[in-house]
Amino acid sequence: MGSLVKNYDPKKVNVFFGGVPITGFADGSFITVTPSSQYWTKVSGADGEKGRAKSNDYSHEVTITLMQTSQSNDYLSGILALDKASNAGKLPLTIIDLSGTTKMNWLNAWIRQPPDVDESKEITERAWTFDTGDIDIEIYGGNF
Repeated sequence: MGSLVKNYDPKKVNVFFGGVPITGFADGSFITVTPSSQYWTKVSGADGEKGRAKSNDYSHEVTITLMQTSQSNDYLSGILALDKASNAGKLPLTIIDLSGTTKMNWLNAWIRQPPDVDESKEITERAWTFDTGDIDIEIYGGNF
């Protein structure tokens, strides 16, 4: 009996910042989510006894890479400018894979800094890095 073939469609990965869809993702890896801390830290004693400590830090660093031609760069630039001027750039961030079960949601996320800019004769990328508060919904699922 053969194994089940699963599907993944990058077009079905949705990102929302402040309820606004983010579009125009770069080719290749376009979303990276990295926990800020280990959820648990293991300690081994001199006699081999083990213990673990819970960090309680459920924040993340999220990087979303867009093509330089993406209209979402304008939206994110506007939010960053608003945050600089009035501290009003802390918004919900959601990532959902509709061809699978992955779903992540942070009630509080903000743009850390503007992306590096690299101009070329070809279309380049803009990598936007967000810092977050604690994750609200956390499902690192598979695909159908």
